[in-house]
Amino acid sequence: MKSLWRLRPYFARYKWKLILGLIIVTLSNLMTVVNPFFARQALDTLIAGTATANSLLLLGGGIVLFTFMSGFFMFLTRETIIVVSREIENDMRNDFLGHIQTLSLQFFHDMPTGDVMAYSTNDIAAVRNFIGPCIMYSADTISTFIFIISIMLYLNVKVTLLSLLPLPFVSYGVYLIGKQVYPLFTKVQEQFAVISTRAQESISGMRVVRAYVRESYEEAQFKLLSWEYYLKNMRLIKIQGMMQPLMFTLISTSQIILLAVGANEVIAHRMTIGGITQFMMYLSLLIWPMIAFGWVANMVQRAAASMQRLNDVMDMTTGIADSEHTDTGVLSLQGDITYNNVSFHYPGRTQQTLDYISIAIPRGSTVGIIGTTGSGKTTLTNLLSRLYEPNEGEILIDGHNVQRIPLGVLRRDIAVVTQEPFLFSDTIRNNVAFGKFDATEEQVHRAAQIAQIHEDIMDFPMKYETMVGERGITLSGGQKQRTAIARAIICEPRILILDDALSAVDTSTEDAILSGLRKFMRERTSIMIAHRISTVKNADLILVMDEGKIVERGTHEELLAHGGMYADINEKQLLEEELEQL
Repeated sequence: MKSLWRLRPYFARYKWKLILGLIIVTLSNLMTVVNPFFARQALDTLIAGTATANSLLLLGGGIVLFTFMSGFFMFLTRETIIVVSREIENDMRNDFLGHIQTLSLQFFHDMPTGDVMAYSTNDIAAVRNFIGPCIMYSADTISTFIFIISIMLYLNVKVTLLSLLPLPFVSYGVYLIGKQVYPLFTKVQEQFAVISTRAQESISGMRVVRAYVRESYEEAQFKLLSWEYYLKNMRLIKIQGMMQPLMFTLISTSQIILLAVGANEVIAHRMTIGGITQFMMYLSLLIWPMIAFGWVANMVQRAAASMQRLNDVMDMTTGIADSEHTDTGVLSLQGDITYNNVSFHYPGRTQQTLDYISIAIPRGSTVGIIGTTGSGKTTLTNLLSRLYEPNEGEILIDGHNVQRIPLGVLRRDIAVVTQEPFLFSDTIRNNVAFGKFDATEEQVHRAAQIAQIHEDIMDFPMKYETMVGERGITLSGGQKQRTAIARAIICEPRILILDDALSAVDTSTEDAILSGLRKFMRERTSIMIAHRISTVKNADLILVMDEGKIVERGTHEELLAHGGMYADINEKQLLEEELEQL
């Protein structure tokens, strides 16, 4: 329950709407409790023989009028409290997305996409049910109880106390059931996240599933997870299912007590039949609040479980953010890069990914990085844009420690293209212009031409308005890479990082792209990570990495003359090319 206290800022933001809603629901119930007075008066006058057509018409009109007013105020209640719940839900979704975008890459490595989707949909929806319906029905129940019990006590204390005798048992029953709902609903939500993850992976990996004829296996796994979800839901529903019968049983018990005691009071001439009818109507009016009380208790437990899950994520901190040490005077980058004895290992690992790396990269130069898989090439550039922080040493850009450069400036002036670029389900134009949505058509076309994707795009039926499937599935690997390169170029970065971003293009296209980039990146700094010698051979400086260390450095000619690891890689690749031509 403590987890729900985190909603206070949202309640404060909409407090006046909520207060207005509470006032309106009180007025609605005030209109409702008047009707039994009219019914009593009509019944007593009929039995006494003093009723007239006009008096009955007047009493009937009063019932209709107050019923209409009660319904109208209930409509206004929904227009305030329920609307506020939707507004808070919207705020929570935006805050959740905004927060997870600040978290480190490690969070997304550890947290499956399906789990994140479950948080932002199912859990937030459960909290919204607490904010809207729970608050509305709680206010409805409380005000109804206050009005009805106050009137009943005023009319006859003895009958009221005896007829309401089962109520303490209701509270205790709700307490016992509610204790079991919280942990069970938490398990249901966790299982929903597992199902979401599995579904997302199966759909995203459909090519692989079909390639290995694993449709039956995936279907069986999903059925197994769904069955687990069904079982956990059934355990929860069995507990929740006890609530409504308990309410009806206790309400029926109250009605039986009322009839027994009330009949005795009528025989003793201490109450009239109209009075007993009035009591019965009030007791009937308590049926829905009592049912709502149990329903609200369930919703509160569900919301508390979901809010705790959300709080666990919202309490995570990235550690990578602007701070009081950030130099706000740095407005742009020039491109001079220095690594001073930089070491790094990933969280939870002891083996060094980077081992005391030192490099000086002058502005306007091109650096090629080549080496074995897992040697730390990508990690080296991830540290530059502060996706991770080094464990030791420092990284400088233009003489400023990257930890003191505003993150917005740092990442705006560094563009990264990876081997497996991510494209959005949007038009090619919007994917190219993603980092610069105010880009002109001329700028989009120029970036595409440099990336050697323009001719391919013009061959599509819709040209630049062609829709790209999820993750760019409708494009080939080379087309996706070239589209991503165009997206990076259009931002005009001061530092461009190509992380094996030409692996899916042929060598002739690669030469054309590199030729265009050399002109575009003049006075800008380029870092090219590759496995092919052809990609890096014209770089001003080539670094050869192995097991987190720079084992060789120099130009293409110097490294060939050295006869080390670089020369061996070059010889093997030349041999592979000769074999392919046979």
